[in-house]
Amino acid sequence: MATITKAVPTALRLQDKVAVITGGASGIGEETVKKFVAHGAKVIIADIQDAAGEQLAHELGGPETVRYIHCDVTQEEHVAAAVDLSVSAYGGLHVMFNNAAVTGPVGPLDQMLMADFDRAYGILLKAAVMGVKHAARVMKPMQTGSIITTASVSAHIGSGPMAYTTFKHALLGMTRSAAFELRASNIRANTISPGMIWTPMWNQLPQAAIDKVQTLSFFPAMKTGVSHPIAGPDSIANAALFLASDDSSFVTGEDLVVDGSHMLCPEDLITKIIKSALKSAGLC
Repeated sequence: MATITKAVPTALRLQDKVAVITGGASGIGEETVKKFVAHGAKVIIADIQDAAGEQLAHELGGPETVRYIHCDVTQEEHVAAAVDLSVSAYGGLHVMFNNAAVTGPVGPLDQMLMADFDRAYGILLKAAVMGVKHAARVMKPMQTGSIITTASVSAHIGSGPMAYTTFKHALLGMTRSAAFELRASNIRANTISPGMIWTPMWNQLPQAAIDKVQTLSFFPAMKTGVSHPIAGPDSIANAALFLASDDSSFVTGEDLVVDGSHMLCPEDLITKIIKSALKSAGLC
């Protein structure tokens, strides 16, 4: 006779789970914090945006539900402290979301400063490795956990800036290796590859590039999240919710692409607009 499994109510998909979200004070991270809390999780916001992080934690219920910790993800002791806070404050760690990111250096690769490349490496790749390391430290004794890392469609194509594209490719390999090693401890590891998503990270581009894009009425569509194939960060938060929850209990070592078909036609209008903006700023 078949066993009938009772479905968990939608509003409680993360009930009794604890999550750490790096880059959680804005953009994709902020939306994911809100989503996770709405679904019953306790959350540690790990970021360097202290005012925004503290305010978000306060708005979502304060220490009983959400806590903020200053976390420079390039510093291992900071990453370790964020993970340790999840244990001391809420009793464990079920979900680690490595989400902090930067655009890194843009422009011709022969003009790239290696100091900028190294900084991007620290935030985009090394930080995620440290996140996996310290999450595993706590999750292995618990014999459960989900590790999620934000990759990018740039992990599948080569049209992005060199440093960003390089490290996003590397995240896929890192995650598959982690998924393989940690499977015996019932710990899953997956990535999410966003397409064109409006987040404050766009503000890291040179002002000339931003100005060019704005003249093409591109950012307004991104901000509203209604112009296909542009979406808001909530689209990625929904993907993270799936990978964090037991709904994806048999999913590991995978990359979930959330791009509104962008990767099917990488030379579409949106890509051309971005390239035009960078060219106008003298960056390509």
